[in-house]
Amino acid sequence: MSESPAVVDHRRLGRELELFDTDPLIGAGLPYWLPAGAAVRHALEEYVREAERRAGYRHVYSPVLGKRELYEISGHWAHYRDDMFPPMDVGAEQFVMRPSLCPHHAVIFRSRARSYRELPFRMAELGGMYRSEPSGVLGGLTRVRAIRLNDAHIFCTLDQVAEEAAGTLGLIREAHAAMGIVPVRHRLSLPGPGGKYVAAPGMWERSTALLREVLDASGLDYEEAEGEAAFYGPKIDVQVADPAGRESTLSTVQVDFHQPEQFDLRYIGPDGARHRPVMIHRSVIGSVERAVAHLVECHAGAFPAWLAPVQLAVLPVSDDAYEAADRVAARAAGLGLRAEVVGPEQGTLGARVRAVRLVPYQAVIGAKEAAGDRVSVRLRDGRRLDPLPVGELLGRIKESVEAHATGLWAG
Repeated sequence: MSESPAVVDHRRLGRELELFDTDPLIGAGLPYWLPAGAAVRHALEEYVREAERRAGYRHVYSPVLGKRELYEISGHWAHYRDDMFPPMDVGAEQFVMRPSLCPHHAVIFRSRARSYRELPFRMAELGGMYRSEPSGVLGGLTRVRAIRLNDAHIFCTLDQVAEEAAGTLGLIREAHAAMGIVPVRHRLSLPGPGGKYVAAPGMWERSTALLREVLDASGLDYEEAEGEAAFYGPKIDVQVADPAGRESTLSTVQVDFHQPEQFDLRYIGPDGARHRPVMIHRSVIGSVERAVAHLVECHAGAFPAWLAPVQLAVLPVSDDAYEAADRVAARAAGLGLRAEVVGPEQGTLGARVRAVRLVPYQAVIGAKEAAGDRVSVRLRDGRRLDPLPVGELLGRIKESVEAHATGLWAG
């Protein structure tokens, strides 16, 4: 009987690949990102910012602190207090590390008068937030106390909700395809018994009906789950699973009638009167921490080329080819690619090839290649290509990276 393959644990592999780590002096649930992990994170953040920009989102920055009153108005203080850090006294006021970005975005929306011609108003931010997680549940990047969330809020009319929510599901599908992620299911998360939800039956009925309409029109199979809603409204959760089969929510779409009312959000309609917008909360990749943890595990560290910490490893066969290898790496960097020279001082050529086995592209340079401005190319999947001009190789890699392709080499 053959042994089943070992389950990849992002905590172990993340440390082996020097992506992230923790230190008790910084604190549990507060990982720091090493250069390789920061490169993955930066690529992911830039991808989602650009995807949002093309989809008509406007990006903002908002503080990670807010007055306690802000969260009393939003409902977080009444319904989510156990997950928040205690207030800090600053003079006569109390400030809270924010558990969510939505109250800030609601305040930004109401900072000036809005016309119906501005709707849908799509506001996005890769923002920090903080959750007071118990020590016993903390682990790696999946349960942390400091979170960087790919968050956005769409302020729209009731008639625009279905189209905007459907557009968000499209963005999520595109991002998952680029990341090489396959969701295991979609879930319509509904309220359950207990007092942790806003008590407004009519609001829940309207928002649930809208999300059902979106899911039915999309043709996606979905399940309903009581007790999984946000305190202010139902949501569509896109579920992923790690290699051990454990599920988590990566992406969400939520419909909210509660906070627009709490913050008295208004827009001027075509009739000249003031109307209440609907607020759609959505996250394409969820928290950066959880997204990277899932990517590490589902790819076992062999990231798609556009996400790889090092995209091209340049391996001079001997010291005589070092200068040529440096030139190749410099040309790659000039094209925006992440390249490193892995020289003979790090071992034999075979040992170095094994050491960079997770790097998508490996360029070997001997005396012959150096003289002809060419490289011998190895791909991470084991393929070897005929020697190529340096410019052609770098152009092909750049093209693949910019297309956010999951394959290494076409043709």
